[in-house]
Amino acid sequence: MLLLFSSITAAWPWPPSLEVVEGLILRRQNSSSSTVATGDTKQQGSDGTLRSTASATAAASSGSGTLTASTSGSATASGKSSNSGSATNKAGSVSGSNNATKTTDKSAATTAIDPRLPAGGVQMVTPGVLAGAQYYKVGDFVTFGWNYTSLSVTPSAVDILASCSLNDNTYTIATNVSVGPTGSVTWDTAAHQTQPFLTETYTLVIYDAAKDVTSVPQAGHLGVYDQFTFGMYIPQAYTPLNQFQCATCSAALSDMERQALGFMLGMSVITVLSFTWFVGGLGVVF
Repeated sequence: MLLLFSSITAAWPWPPSLEVVEGLILRRQNSSSSTVATGDTKQQGSDGTLRSTASATAAASSGSGTLTASTSGSATASGKSSNSGSATNKAGSVSGSNNATKTTDKSAATTAIDPRLPAGGVQMVTPGVLAGAQYYKVGDFVTFGWNYTSLSVTPSAVDILASCSLNDNTYTIATNVSVGPTGSVTWDTAAHQTQPFLTETYTLVIYDAAKDVTSVPQAGHLGVYDQFTFGMYIPQAYTPLNQFQCATCSAALSDMERQALGFMLGMSVITVLSFTWFVGGLGVVF
């Protein structure tokens, strides 16, 4: 049996050229895609020799396209990851370049705030806390100054209002005021004559311009400040003293005052007469 197989092996013809074998074998490409060799085709040339062409197909595992390579052509890829190059069956080597497109998504950074922190507030500087009650004449310039406290998130701008509860009216002092370490605003009260003032108490309101005046306070964020109150009065025209009349004043006595005065005088007369009769009756006075 061994002699039989050895004779068959010796008589088996070798391929006419090693190019057929080299064409079927390709060097592995250094890429992330997997390569699968498919089929070979033999063709009879005019010179009587057999020629073989092999093709290799690869699916890009990280891209959205496909890669096709042949021993006599070029390989290209479409998608986010691509390999391009050429393969030669004689040299048995593959040359190419890898191009990759990488997209990085960056999310906006947010500042973590401890929910146990208090909401930001305002501390009045002008007028001071110990200045007492403040009264301003309508038509004058009024200046307010303040500091910010407990701010973890600084607002870009604030709005300042004055509110009167008697007529349920709001007067705009300033809007979109830039925020710094300290804040101040000067109010021209004469510019609001279209909205008549009352001689009443007003409330200063300072809040974040990006929020509503009724917003709920949040930890570290500026809350609505409405703790400072002041009075405003409408001035009256000048009246000379000799022409001044007090509507609530009167020089005459009231009925009760006249009755009280008559009672005191009567008791005085009765006391004097009684004492004189008592002394004269006893003969104390000679």
